[in-house]
Amino acid sequence: MRNLPSDLPALLVLLIATLVFAAVFVDFSVSPFEDAAILMRYAGHLAGGHGIVWNVGEAPVDGATDFLFMAVVALLVKLGVALEIATRGIGFASHLLTVGVVYATARRHFRLPALPVSIACSYLALGPGLFYVSAYFGTPFFALFASLSWCVALHIVQRGESASSALGFALFALVTALIRPEGVILSALMLGTILFLNGWRGSRRTTISYLAVFLIVGGAYFLWRWHYFGFPLPNAFYKKGGAHIQVGSLQSSVLMTIKLCMPLLPVFALGLLSTRTRRLVLAFSIPLVGFAAAFAVLSDEMNYGARFQYALLPIALMSCWPLVAGLGDAVAPRFGGLLPGQRLVLALATVAMWAVVYLHATMRLGYHRDGRYDVAVALSDYADRGLRVATSESGLLPLYSRWTALDTWGLSDSWIAHHGAITEEYLGRFGPHLIVFHEFFSPLVPPREPRDARGREWFEMAMVLKAYAEKNGYTPAAAYGDSPYDAHLYYVRSDFPESDEIVRRIRETEYTWYRTGRKAINYLGVP
Repeated sequence: MRNLPSDLPALLVLLIATLVFAAVFVDFSVSPFEDAAILMRYAGHLAGGHGIVWNVGEAPVDGATDFLFMAVVALLVKLGVALEIATRGIGFASHLLTVGVVYATARRHFRLPALPVSIACSYLALGPGLFYVSAYFGTPFFALFASLSWCVALHIVQRGESASSALGFALFALVTALIRPEGVILSALMLGTILFLNGWRGSRRTTISYLAVFLIVGGAYFLWRWHYFGFPLPNAFYKKGGAHIQVGSLQSSVLMTIKLCMPLLPVFALGLLSTRTRRLVLAFSIPLVGFAAAFAVLSDEMNYGARFQYALLPIALMSCWPLVAGLGDAVAPRFGGLLPGQRLVLALATVAMWAVVYLHATMRLGYHRDGRYDVAVALSDYADRGLRVATSESGLLPLYSRWTALDTWGLSDSWIAHHGAITEEYLGRFGPHLIVFHEFFSPLVPPREPRDARGREWFEMAMVLKAYAEKNGYTPAAAYGDSPYDAHLYYVRSDFPESDEIVRRIRETEYTWYRTGRKAINYLGVP
């Protein structure tokens, strides 16, 4: 970064502010979020030399959607780092580096003043990225490489392509795609922006490099994973979306994108008013609008805090710099001794100051201690006895109990994902000692089929589990919940030596409801 000494104070203030905010407002004592725990189980098995498997000794399954993040976590664990520390460490480092990339883009590429840029960057530094780290998600890792790809794309747009920038963009784009599959879509949209602004002649080298890297390296990876897992696409794609348009997911994605980028939208709106920046606004909207729309083919379940759309936040923030620089003479009136561009940057910085307040007032993320974690820790005492759990709660329970597990929803089970739903016959072949599922009924509230299609799918799965448990004489151990309309139900098979002891330990657990932090009620014992 040019003028690095002058940037060190601003970067240091950003770092200190981020660390203080994290220490005061972010709870790092909580267990992993459910979806994050799924990936951690895969990473632990890979680090142990078992391959990318859900259960040790079984065939590989592509249930860890953040592939490269999972592999890096596994590498650190293999080197001796604890699984939890490795997962959060990568996320925290990625978050800080992303802030640095956004800052460097403004300072190096667009020559904007350090103070207002650092204030604007605080919107990202103190944003939801830290809460993803707390929850053990790999979201900041994906956002980092998406930001690096966009940084190089902006360099190509501003200064023209070169052999190094073309190759750099292609490699960063490939890494982004290896972290999460939708990175392919996002990077292709970025290439679309370059082509839109520079034309084919000014983008030929970049396009060829991109296609060559993706076809050769990406193609080799694709063929390997198809051979290794047995299917061309991640398991979650078959379960969560397929090729069907999901209007609800599209609406959610658009709303989450708007919410994340709300304080930045005035800059884009002003850019449309000026003939000098209108074309830039349209070009920069290609990845923002296109990526938000891409989630129309995937369910938004487990979209904790808009984590699926989060990578668009640093991209939108970096896109503001050239718009601000180009709008100076057209929009800002003269005042004081500041240049027009500097006045607009200060205006953006002012917006960013209240934007931080806005973000944390409306998108404060966090969750509470989770009773599923406490049950899993208790069950880990039986991890070496060959016991099996079938559960819709496939994060904390399988990870910390270390039991052989069946993911009854199918995100980590190829048979269920490709057949659409679990059956009693398939469940019987697995022969679970413990059945656990989450549903919106309890012993006090009778089952009621939801109206929406996704809710009905979940309900039908839960009814298969409930019917199987009742037909085969399982002991109802608990129905924990904060409300009788929302509960975790536990059934224990009664024909193995540890059965009564496991029932007792489940009932004696200090079970905290993950949504409220309150002590859950076992509605099984409520008259």
